[in-house]
Amino acid sequence: MSGMNTAPYQAWAKETLGYEFKDVDLLVTAFTHRSYVNEHRKSARQHNERLEFLGDAVLELVVTSFLFQKYTEPEGILTAWRSALVRTESICEAGEELGYDALLRMSKGERAGSESARKHIVANAFEALIGAVYLEKGYKGAEKIINARIISKIDEILATGSWRDPKSYLQELSQKHDDQTPDYKVLEEEGPDHDKQFTVGVYVRDKKIGSGVGPSKQKAQSAAAEQGIMWYNKEHGQN
Repeated sequence: MSGMNTAPYQAWAKETLGYEFKDVDLLVTAFTHRSYVNEHRKSARQHNERLEFLGDAVLELVVTSFLFQKYTEPEGILTAWRSALVRTESICEAGEELGYDALLRMSKGERAGSESARKHIVANAFEALIGAVYLEKGYKGAEKIINARIISKIDEILATGSWRDPKSYLQELSQKHDDQTPDYKVLEEEGPDHDKQFTVGVYVRDKKIGSGVGPSKQKAQSAAAEQGIMWYNKEHGQN
């Protein structure tokens, strides 16, 4: 990456992580989407998918080790908790907290794409960043970021019950409090076939208690169910 101005990347690393990278190319690569390489073949040769592959494994190991050492629940429960911690939404949130969006290198088309596609890119970049930090600072360096940005959310996840499958949990709540099964209705469909966005509402006794948006009906239903759970928590003080 000779000739590239890496100063913004080092400035971000120093301010956010507390140190500069000895191999700054690792950091730049972590923030480079495949589409950017396709668009800039002469000046960019590496994208972040290999680092993402490494970071994903490190992330899962750190989270698994933490859960195993701290809790005595059976494997199935720990697996559900781990899934909640490392799902795309959680990782994207961690990436947005780190504030590297302006440093992401992607094609003009991807940058102008849907919000769901952007969040996926931010989440993938977080995993790639973990891979880069692992190579730069070792396991302890990666563990520090994961503890601060991912594992720190465990108390909130357990308190809100968001580790459970949203639709199953909402059904438990609606049957307990209203003796009803939630009803999901598609409220809106937007976008071309290859990039659909669905808006789904969830109803109990014909009352709308939540809505959600997603690239598939299933994901939109899950998002709506999460809002429904929040509604029940507020109405009944349930966790």
